[in-house]
Amino acid sequence: MPNHAASLSVRTSGKGTYEITRQVETIVAEAAITTGTVTVFVQHTSASLVMMENADASARTDLHAFFDHLVPEDTPYFVHTYEGPDDMPSHIRMVLTRTSEVIPIVNGLMTLGTWQGLFLFEHRDQPHSRQIVVMVQGD
Repeated sequence: MPNHAASLSVRTSGKGTYEITRQVETIVAEAAITTGTVTVFVQHTSASLVMMENADASARTDLHAFFDHLVPEDTPYFVHTYEGPDDMPSHIRMVLTRTSEVIPIVNGLMTLGTWQGLFLFEHRDQPHSRQIVVMVQGD
């Protein structure tokens, strides 16, 4: 079974979601695999990946607000705050989401639904450069 590995570097400007669908689609096309899967993996403990609506940005605004409410910063019982008040909350948000996504490939294309997009979910307040590994496998 042929394999194709690539990586992406995504520069963030702080908390939020950053769509990476097109970059992953380009890697899938370069792999020239007709049927298989693409695995996307983020190499960090304070950022994650989410499959989310990509047509209406307000859906992601609500997602951000929900996570700010669910895992607030400055929680008094957090001990792991070496890098600031967003340190532990960013790790918890990562645990509650995912560090990898597997998407089927059919006829050389990712089989995303009409409104689905793949996003890097940055959980830290400060800008970061996030590394993502993409592995395409199939025939």
